[in-house]
Amino acid sequence: MSILAFILFLIVAATCAWIAERFVPGNVPGGFFASAIVGIIGAWIGGSLLGPIGPDLAGISLIPCILGSAILVFGVAVLSRAVRRKSA
Repeated sequence: MSILAFILFLIVAATCAWIAERFVPGNVPGGFFASAIVGIIGAWIGGSLLGPIGPDLAGISLIPCILGSAILVFGVAVLSRAVRRKSA
C-alpha cells in the first residue's frame, strides 16, 4: 500500500466513522478524534472481514467500513457508559 492509498484510506475511514457515529446512540469519550480512530480501526476490521461488498471509493468498500465502524463505535460507547456508571 502506497502512502497516498494509506492517506485516502484514513480519510474515507474517518468519514465512515463520522457516518457510523450518527447512527449509534451515545458518545465516544474523546470527541471526534477518538471516534475517528475507533472508526478507522472498525473500518479496517469491517473491510477485512466482509470483503468488497457494495460501492467503493479509492479501493475501499464503503458498506463494510461503515458497518465495522458502527459496531466498534457502539461497543466503545457501551463500555464507556458502563465504566462511568461503575465509577460514579
